Parts: sequence; C-alpha cells; structure tokens
Amino acid sequence: MKTIHIIIILVLVVAVAVVISTMTDSSTYSDFAEAAKKPGKELHIIGKLNVEKPLEYDAQKNANQFSFYLVDDKGVEKKVIYNNAKPQDFEKSEKVVVIGAMQGDQFIATSLLLKCPSKYNDKKPSKFGSKKFS
Repeated sequence: MKTIHIIIILVLVVAVAVVISTMTDSSTYSDFAEAAKKPGKELHIIGKLNVEKPLEYDAQKNANQFSFYLVDDKGVEKKVIYNNAKPQDFEKSEKVVVIGAMQGDQFIATSLLLKCPSKYNDKKPSKFGSKKFS
C-alpha cells in the first residue's frame, strides 16, 4: 500500500471520529419525562411558563438565583432553577426553552431562550376609511 493511501485512510478515520463525537455530545430537544430518565445530561426543553405559580426572584437576597414553574409540551410541570438574574420581560414570554439538566425533582437551567409575543399583527384592517390608494 502506498503512503498516500494510508494518509487518506487516516484522514477519513479522523473525520468519522469527529463526526461521531460531535453527534453524541450535542444536546437535544426533549421533555421533563426524558430528562428525569437521564439526570445530569444536558437537554433543551420547550415549554410554557405557569403564570398561576409564583416567580421566585429576590435581587437583594440572591441576585443570581431565579426559579419558576414550566409546563413542557406534554403537560408535565417542573420547577426550574436558573442560577442567574431574571431576564427582563420574562413574564411576557410565550414559550421558554430551558437548557440544562435534571437534579432530583428540579431542572437546573444553565441557559434560557425566550420567545416573546410578536408586536406585529397578522390581521389586516377591515376598512381603510374614505382614503383611496392608487
């Protein structure tokens, strides 16, 4: 076998190893039930904020701890603890993506992504009044 063939084979083996390692380390979208089965594994969970339960944040006591209750897409509710400051306009968010891992019965989030309601309306006005546009 020629040296060029050996080099090509080594490059291919390294490329396959890199692809496999990035696929196994990447976090995936999930729900609280799966997160409970895999404690410590980082997952992304999409859900809605439970506005009936209180948001716990006291900047004077501990500015780097914020907790709230999130309901995932399957209807399971868990307490989420985020060890950082409360994001501005958090209460207005339509959907929340929490990134982190389960610890016991709580989800410890390392990052939050918020989907806020759109300020634009999809509805068209029913009438333009007496003005005519050409």
